[in-house]
Amino acid sequence: MTPQKDPLLSVVMPVYNALPFLDASVESILNQTCHDFEFVIFDDASSDGSGERLHEWARRDPRIKLHRSEKRLGLSGSSNAVVANSRAEIVARMDADDIAHPDRLQRQLEVIAPAPDVAVIGTLCDGIDNVGRVVRPRDRWRLVRRSAYIPFPHGSAMFRRTVFDAVGGYHEKADGGGEDQDLFARMAAQGRVLTLPDVLYSYRYHSSNATLFNGTRAVHEHRPENGNGLAAFYMMGAMRLWAGDPPMLLKPMLQKKSLKWNAQTLAIFASAFWGHVSPPTLRTFLRSSIRFRDLLAGICVKDGRPREWRSE
Repeated sequence: MTPQKDPLLSVVMPVYNALPFLDASVESILNQTCHDFEFVIFDDASSDGSGERLHEWARRDPRIKLHRSEKRLGLSGSSNAVVANSRAEIVARMDADDIAHPDRLQRQLEVIAPAPDVAVIGTLCDGIDNVGRVVRPRDRWRLVRRSAYIPFPHGSAMFRRTVFDAVGGYHEKADGGGEDQDLFARMAAQGRVLTLPDVLYSYRYHSSNATLFNGTRAVHEHRPENGNGLAAFYMMGAMRLWAGDPPMLLKPMLQKKSLKWNAQTLAIFASAFWGHVSPPTLRTFLRSSIRFRDLLAGICVKDGRPREWRSE
């Protein structure tokens, strides 16, 4: 019997209660212009019917390799488990509520495959709401400044399995927020972390997004790694605002006794107040601001040329 050849690429997707967005996410991977991959999906004890939908997809496409845990592992645990079940040397992450554009995998492979010094490559994204409408435009400005935060969404990452294993994968202690930032910061010490400046991924803003849940939990839990808590407040407010709702930050910010009030805190509070009074006008203002700074960033960021991420 001839041994099964390892695929060129493994696409990995942890899933937990991903309906009603799961079908669109799975379909966006199966319809990629790159076809030589296995699609490893890990159902983390879903209870909303996601498991049944995934079985239907697996019957329709042999590239899907479906695994399931009877016990909830959480975001970091399921993310490690899905990578552990993959076979390729290059791994692409996918999140179960987002959309990968048709040439995403091909464009990333063209950069990372011939360059062994590249550990991770992500892509810029736009933001969509629960029905798929684009609500937040591309933001190349994130590529022209130094930042402690990666400039691409977690689900758009493609990385070398050897580097992932070398740094120990996702840290379980980071579960509940920031697990991606923590992982890619450690991987950056092993190789280059690049971002394609084109929109090859659509990040979905909705009320059941794990980012909103993790941000809410981080705000209510006092943990040293949360620092001033501003990142958690920003995550909560942005997720709700772009999903079409008010940020709902005024009360939790005023109740957070450990919050340090400075210029940055006041700016977020002012935005929270604006969003409380008139969410549509705040969204319009932010969209215009993002488009303007994206245009300015285009002076030095050329489409198609990857940019290296450097932290502060």
